[in-house]
Amino acid sequence: MFFVRRWRRFDPSVSCCSYLYLSTDFRIQKRYLVNVKLKWVKDRFLDNAVSSSLLLKATCTLVSILGTRPDCCLPIHILNKYRGQLGLPYDLKLATFIRRYPNIFQELYVPDSQGTPVPWYKLTPEALNVYNQEMHLIYEECHVDILHRLQKLLMLTKERLLPLQTIAQLRWDLGLPYGYENTLVVKIPESFEFIKLPDERVGLKLLVWNDNIAVSHLEHRNFKQKEKNGALSFPVSFTRGFGLKRKCMEWLHEWQKLPYTSPYDNASQLDPRTDASEKRIVGVFHELLHLTINKKTERKNVSNLRAPLAMPQKFTKVFERHPGIFYISQKGGLQTVVLREAYDRDRLVEKHPLANIRETYASMMKEGLLDRSRGLYKNERRVILEDESAKSSFGRRRNGDGFESDSEMDCNLLSDYESDEG
Repeated sequence: MFFVRRWRRFDPSVSCCSYLYLSTDFRIQKRYLVNVKLKWVKDRFLDNAVSSSLLLKATCTLVSILGTRPDCCLPIHILNKYRGQLGLPYDLKLATFIRRYPNIFQELYVPDSQGTPVPWYKLTPEALNVYNQEMHLIYEECHVDILHRLQKLLMLTKERLLPLQTIAQLRWDLGLPYGYENTLVVKIPESFEFIKLPDERVGLKLLVWNDNIAVSHLEHRNFKQKEKNGALSFPVSFTRGFGLKRKCMEWLHEWQKLPYTSPYDNASQLDPRTDASEKRIVGVFHELLHLTINKKTERKNVSNLRAPLAMPQKFTKVFERHPGIFYISQKGGLQTVVLREAYDRDRLVEKHPLANIRETYASMMKEGLLDRSRGLYKNERRVILEDESAKSSFGRRRNGDGFESDSEMDCNLLSDYESDEG
């Protein structure tokens, strides 16, 4: 004989719960989800952490693109082909952006086949030195760590497979070098394989499951607690002035007590309508953000992982339902998801060596922008000509014979530079 008993209900705007008793010794708990969005409170420290790196990604990507060239130099029309990878505002010209940091990118002019000077950009000796330090970290000191991040990303997916375009969106976040497919991946063919997908794209598949790294950051930090009762609690903190209601706190406290399912475990047995399933989703993105160097990524990058991660529709609402774990910054017209526990105000609590390299680039950007505003680089722009005949032709004035003087040409080349404050 069995009977149904209604348990105490918490605030219906947060969660409903009930218990079904089949006997005194057997109980099935069901905690049903409802579509809820807790209020968003601005966190100026985390916003500052996001805004300070909005243009840093573009700079680091450009440095990597130029660094892979034998002469570390490319013309502007080639660099423009990579614009989609930089995340720059649509109304900001690439040349304008590059010229802001003359201590990182050196501008040269090389005549094209018709003798028209075309802007080329190369790394300055200072930037090249930092780039070499970065490559040493990636391929020597942090080689295993970087590969593990890629492996764990693929292990989070249901088929251990992701399109290269999807990985490319997370490349900088994961610390993968530019062109990692041809440098890191191809050296270990026993672990990775390139596969042609049904939609004609190319995907990267992990061939070997590694139990040694199939441990989430939360499990690694709390392995004794997990062994004790199977429930792990996520670190939670709120922006000052959040003012979470008591009943919401009660629900959160009960939710934290639910069993923790590792993001690397098969969770097909979980009912997607329950709080237990939601805790697993939170765990997946808690782990994903821990795989990133700066513990944050754009929300659209996460949204593109819905199918590979076998997530339900509107799964990114967990970011809004758990503002004590995740923070959504609106800086730069983007939505960036930040892992709260990873930051002390606007500073990373634990810095990866690559994070220190990126801080060096950020300092160089500030310095270059300041020095440029002082006019320290105005006279350093150079024109490189292919031969002496072209050089002499540019020295003649454009009047009756169709040429201009050196001084007039220099003024024309600098005019765009002077006005590039957009």
